[in-house]
Amino acid sequence: VQLEESGGGLVQPGGSLRLSCVASGFDLDHYAIGWFRQAPGKEREAISCLSGDDGRPYYADSVKGRFTISRDKGDKASNTVYLQMNSLKPEDTAVYYCAASRLSGSRPRTVYEYDYWGQGTQVTVSS
Repeated sequence: VQLEESGGGLVQPGGSLRLSCVASGFDLDHYAIGWFRQAPGKEREAISCLSGDDGRPYYADSVKGRFTISRDKGDKASNTVYLQMNSLKPEDTAVYYCAASRLSGSRPRTVYEYDYWGQGTQVTVSS
């Protein structure tokens, strides 16, 4: 069972990145999915999550209107979740993590509700 993020990097303010999270060993469709981030000296925070049952998204106020979470519906075999990040700001700089929760009918927002985690990918927003 594994989650692996990719797509992080260095981007200028106002730019965009798309993070990917690929699952192996289990079917992401049966799990709630969350994206978290952790900046130096700060706690890990939930920024977006997606219910496994009805696909309802949640967004933290800090990213609402700029970030979009989605599953790869076009290719079931890809077992991938994305986080499209637009209009990036320096305060978005952090390590970003994807996570999967067995609480598929909800949109879990705490780290304790998630069962599997990726290793994280660094996003740096700077000019």
